[in-house]
Amino acid sequence: MRNFRTFQLAKEFYQECKKLPLTGNVRDQLLRASLSICLNLAEGSGKQTDKERRRFYYIALGSQREVHCLLELENIEKLIVQSDRLGGCLYKLIHSICA
Repeated sequence: MRNFRTFQLAKEFYQECKKLPLTGNVRDQLLRASLSICLNLAEGSGKQTDKERRRFYYIALGSQREVHCLLELENIEKLIVQSDRLGGCLYKLIHSICA
C-alpha cells in the first residue's frame, strides 16, 4: 500500500479531516465517508479482476463526493482543494483500469 499513491493521498486526507473542529452528525459523517475512501481503495487493490477493483474504486469516488459536499456545506476551503485533487486521482485510477 505504500506505493499506492491514491491510497496515500486518501490516508492524508482522512488525517486532515480528523483535525477539523466539527461536532455532531457532520463530523461523524465526514469521518465515516473519508474513512470509506481509504477502506475501499485498500479492499479494491486486493481484488483479482479489473471489474472487482473498479467497483470498489467507484465506491471510494462516491464517498469522496459525499465528503466534498460536506466540506462545501461547511465552507472548508483548504480541504475542498485537497478533496478535488483526491477526486481527480480516483477518477484517473478508475479510468486507467477501463483502458
